[in-house]
Amino acid sequence: MKVIDSHHHFWDLGLKRHPWLTEEGLIPFRYGDYAAIRQNYMPAEFRSDAQDFEIAGSVYIEAEWNPSDPVGETAWLKKLRQEDGLPSVCVAQAWLHHDDVESVLSRQAAFDFVRGVRHKPPEPDGFMAETRWRRGFALLSQLGLSFDLQTPWPRLGEAAALARDFPDTQIILNHTGLPADRSEEGLAGWRKAMQQFAEAPNVAVKISGIGLPDKPWTVACNREIVLDTIEIFGVERCMFASNFPVDSLVASYTTIFNGFLEITSGFSQPEREKLFHDNAVRYYRINNS
Repeated sequence: MKVIDSHHHFWDLGLKRHPWLTEEGLIPFRYGDYAAIRQNYMPAEFRSDAQDFEIAGSVYIEAEWNPSDPVGETAWLKKLRQEDGLPSVCVAQAWLHHDDVESVLSRQAAFDFVRGVRHKPPEPDGFMAETRWRRGFALLSQLGLSFDLQTPWPRLGEAAALARDFPDTQIILNHTGLPADRSEEGLAGWRKAMQQFAEAPNVAVKISGIGLPDKPWTVACNREIVLDTIEIFGVERCMFASNFPVDSLVASYTTIFNGFLEITSGFSQPEREKLFHDNAVRYYRINNS
């Protein structure tokens, strides 16, 4: 099974460009204590973690590089690609409500391996409806950029409205809508929100980041999440991803991808190829890199 890992990160902490990884103290984090990943993670470490699989390409996602210099991360990544060949493409950082958003997006889009941007909408709820933020979002389609959305599932109603209002912009939901609450009520709310979001034809989802704090990643724990997501969005709009090295806090690379293989064992080979490889190639235009 060839794999395109559609969501991973690299970082060199010697550059001192990732405040959340290099400054004293830990920030609040959904997996709890993340001290174990406060070390360099580069292509060599990624290849070692993924050695049990045929990695045909990958998608680098911005890793909260210092927001005062978002284009600096992409310039660094350009050198990394020249030296190592990974990643295939990237999703760059951009702050859509900043005054310089037009300049930043134009500079990011000028890199031939940039396919989209990510900006995690901050609190409070309603941020995705704000005029200033949407003004920045409106620039994406003009530049041929997609948008990676990372937000908890209770805010997917806002995201659904965003998708309807900007039908020409591809939105790719990160980490399965973050279904952290596995209670019966929590899962029911998550499913309803995912169904509402999936109604828009210009959305897709990455099945990743579904670990839980202080619990090992297991098929038993995550089977329902994976299968429900595929049922809601359809095979054509889902991709598997590692979210490494972040998800190394909950499992090894092999455990996660073997888990995806086990959960989809009843799917046809063409369906599995779409989930593990083909959809990522299509959504992130990897053959054009």
